[in-house]
Amino acid sequence: MASPYAASPYVLSLLLLVLSVPAVFLLAPRLIPPRTLPAIPDADETEDLALFRRAVLLSAAPSKTGPASASASTSRFFGAAHRQRKQKVAFLFLTNSDLVFAPLWEKFFAGHHDLLNVYVHADPSAALLLPPTPSFRGRIIGGKATARASATLISAARRLLATALLDDPANHFFALLSQSCVPLMPFPALYRTLAADNAGPRGRHRSFIEILDAEPTLHDRYYARGDDVMLPEVPYESFRVGSQFFVLTRRHAVMVVRDRRLWNKFKLPCLVKRKFSCYPEEHYFPTLLDMQDPAGCTKFTLTRVNWTDSFDGHPHTYQPEEVSPELIRDLRKSNGTYSHMFARKFAPGCLAPLMEIADSVILRD
Repeated sequence: MASPYAASPYVLSLLLLVLSVPAVFLLAPRLIPPRTLPAIPDADETEDLALFRRAVLLSAAPSKTGPASASASTSRFFGAAHRQRKQKVAFLFLTNSDLVFAPLWEKFFAGHHDLLNVYVHADPSAALLLPPTPSFRGRIIGGKATARASATLISAARRLLATALLDDPANHFFALLSQSCVPLMPFPALYRTLAADNAGPRGRHRSFIEILDAEPTLHDRYYARGDDVMLPEVPYESFRVGSQFFVLTRRHAVMVVRDRRLWNKFKLPCLVKRKFSCYPEEHYFPTLLDMQDPAGCTKFTLTRVNWTDSFDGHPHTYQPEEVSPELIRDLRKSNGTYSHMFARKFAPGCLAPLMEIADSVILRD
């Protein structure tokens, strides 16, 4: 007669197998490298959609921004267009560190606060010090985490646009900037440039956003999320690249926060093996606007960036010893119709030499 313990090795093996299955599911994500980069958290996406809906609904309502009288000084700077209606510029700062150049921007804003608003999206992980200037105080919006090689930078820019749309119906132009951006021209020169450019459909103002379709890396960037993932919403021939920073008109800001169709593609995480081709923030905005309103865009950015000695996806960073009147004048030059109004990327130590030439060079028209 067989012993009742004869089958025990088999029972033990079966028991170990049953117990090991849950362990595999628990440990596999930690042991097996992920196929894709991290995605945007569902909670962040839900909150953003609610914010965007409010911004779109408010923008659909009739504008209460009526004719406004101008002071003698602003009339001299801006002419008849300003006397008819005060259209404000919303400055949107996307940052993950202190706003070191706030004192320089404060000089740029001085005397023109009736024509501008300031908004700051700061990464929650950054220990952001309160800028020592009044224009930035109380202007930090509810930010969420951002990271390179992810669509979180798109979300942050859309969050800034939606907040500015909701905050002031008079916001007509939306300038996205980083903490390393500095002005190259005085505010009146910027305002004249934006107000004078009305070559869009039906004489509307155009957005200043770089839109390129023949970059060498375009192929790798298009397939960064996988083969045919962008189809059918974004065919390859419609895929564009451009600068991360721009100036949008109000109708384009609304277009961006209203969009769901293209966003559902661009928010998808890139493949880990293609992370060095993943720059969603440089593609979403130019692709969307070129597909929906190409005639309403200049296809030119007002922010000068030096890519001649870029490293790890970052442009040249200007150091204090490079700052001079000649540098500012050189950065203003462009191969387009308009001069550059902003420039990046400047190291924090550049503040002192920039302040030294602010009144004599940067803020002289």
